[in-house]
Amino acid sequence: MESRVLSRATTTTTTISSLRRSPLENHQNVSFISLKPIGAVGEGGNVIWGRQLRPALLLESSNAPAGLFAGKKEILRPILATASSPAEGSDSAGEAAPVRFFDRYPALVTGFFFFMWYFLNVIFNILNKRIYNYFPYPYFVSVIHLLVGVVYCLVSWAVGLPKRALLIPVAVCHALGHVTSNVSFAAVAVSFTHTIKALEPFFNAAASQFILGQQLPLTLWLSLAPVVIGVSMASLTELSFNWTGFISAMISNISFTYRSIYSKKAMTDMDSTNIYAYISIIALFVCIPPAIIVEGPQLIKHGLSDAISKVGMVKFISDLFWVGMFYHLYNQLATNTLERVAPLTHAVGNVLKRVFVIGFSILAFGNKISTQTGIGTVIAIAGVAAYSYIKAQMEEEKRQMKAA
Repeated sequence: MESRVLSRATTTTTTISSLRRSPLENHQNVSFISLKPIGAVGEGGNVIWGRQLRPALLLESSNAPAGLFAGKKEILRPILATASSPAEGSDSAGEAAPVRFFDRYPALVTGFFFFMWYFLNVIFNILNKRIYNYFPYPYFVSVIHLLVGVVYCLVSWAVGLPKRALLIPVAVCHALGHVTSNVSFAAVAVSFTHTIKALEPFFNAAASQFILGQQLPLTLWLSLAPVVIGVSMASLTELSFNWTGFISAMISNISFTYRSIYSKKAMTDMDSTNIYAYISIIALFVCIPPAIIVEGPQLIKHGLSDAISKVGMVKFISDLFWVGMFYHLYNQLATNTLERVAPLTHAVGNVLKRVFVIGFSILAFGNKISTQTGIGTVIAIAGVAAYSYIKAQMEEEKRQMKAA
């Protein structure tokens, strides 16, 4: 009995001694002065859908051993120590690091991203159109959308713009697409704008083949034909049609196509949360000058005062804040989703999202649509379904070829 007790005591003493030993004892050359935190990243941080909103480079080490830190982008995590449990009365065998929910169920997480992306987008579109009903200044509202998102990012971390040339064209495309979308929203019915923007897969396919050099099969192109035909039918008989709304939506399609492609390229060395945060900051500065030039004089004369007289100061400010917040969050979710899927798949998901937006906008605003417009919308959605099926088949064949 005494020998077992002494053995237990010796083991415990050894364990305590090992716990006191510095984990970096064998790395005497480590210079802690060389570890420089970049940005104000606090404990826990601001977590958006499982990712911390932070500058891309957390730590830089010049003298640390190669095996000590996995890479610049990895967050230093404490190692799970093995300890004996008094309650169990047995030696600890050690525990493996738990698998995160995001890693265990990737398909479920991606589905949740799509759902929240759709949900927030529906809320944004309805609130956005209600604002335009009493405050028809899309350039100014576009700036507010981006401004709220930028403030949200700055509150989360002390940001310094990265020296990444790729983000500048992405941000310019984002700004142009954003402003032209809002011009279209203000000019025509929400349902019609989203019907036009259902052509986005077509523009993405064209860009993938002619810009990125990816060869797309003829069947994939043919599946996009119903989308083009359906949008054309819907446009011909749309009751709220005007050329300003139509052309603006088409420019938005082209702009967002370039944004998706170059954002996907930029994600090779920066996470999607930071990409969208930096893009929003740059796009804000791009949008401010045209807003001042185009709408500044009218806003000063009567625009702001008219809106306040219609709904009151509190509601006006509240509406602008919340529409900006919903805009930022739904775009953040869209960017996070793009990180998990291919650009074309993302475009298809974007079109399916428009089904929800079109349906809820008709219910919310009581928009009347002609029979031909309704049929054209259905044809366009059917084309998207055919495209999705063919694309899924192609990806499955590629996976089987790699497995073989």
